[in-house]
Amino acid sequence: MMTAEAQDTPQTDKPLIGKLLHNNVLRLVLQRPERMNALSMAMMDALQHELTLAASDPQVRVILLGAEGKVFCGGHDLKEMTAARANADGGKAFYDETFAKCAALMQQIVNLPKPVIAVVTGVATAAGCQLVASCDLALATDTATFCTPGVNIGLFCSTPMVALSRAASRKQAMEMLLTGESIDASTAKDFGLINRIIPRDYLETVVQKYAETIAAKSALTLKTGKEAFYKQIDMPLDEAYAYTGQVMSENMMAQDAAEGIEAFLQKRTPQWQDK
Repeated sequence: MMTAEAQDTPQTDKPLIGKLLHNNVLRLVLQRPERMNALSMAMMDALQHELTLAASDPQVRVILLGAEGKVFCGGHDLKEMTAARANADGGKAFYDETFAKCAALMQQIVNLPKPVIAVVTGVATAAGCQLVASCDLALATDTATFCTPGVNIGLFCSTPMVALSRAASRKQAMEMLLTGESIDASTAKDFGLINRIIPRDYLETVVQKYAETIAAKSALTLKTGKEAFYKQIDMPLDEAYAYTGQVMSENMMAQDAAEGIEAFLQKRTPQWQDK
């Protein structure tokens, strides 16, 4: 895999984030399995960097976010956070910075003008579960598991709760948060945390086809729809309809809408201009 520049240790030259672009689908892969792909400060910096590049790259239409190893993401780097207790302030400034950076990362995913799809092949725990919940879509193998176990170590998963409670129902989110127990992929799908379960042997083929189906759409239309979805979701019903009505009116004025409708009527494949 190719690249992000940030490194978490000087002992390795392997990038934290691997990336590969194929058919307008960008695969980003967390590459620290020996550290459970934890969201260390360096890992979050690297991921933010790659997402920023992807946002402005016209060749990228869809982003797949996966990981090496048996753990998709083990949450925050507890060794890094424990070491900060030796600081003069007991680590408070570092903890503030860590959680602020994590919040910025999760919001960056939501606000990115392109769909981000989590591909989970292992354990997604704590902030790792938060990462899955923050993505627009999530695909998982039948061996994937999910949990918010902070309550078990005296550290309630309060920030993961934000994304989790917006992906799952209240009672299902609270069940995960209060028990700290793992749920399997089937339960995660029932909860609304993931979209589909894919057998491991077919994962690469199915995921790529799934992403390419979305990537074949107008980039402008995807950007418009994703932004509108998150804006309207918490609005009162009347405000949501008023807002989305305006969004659709403006969308109708776009060249891609005219092209798409004409192509549909003429029974041909549309030629998107992304404007």
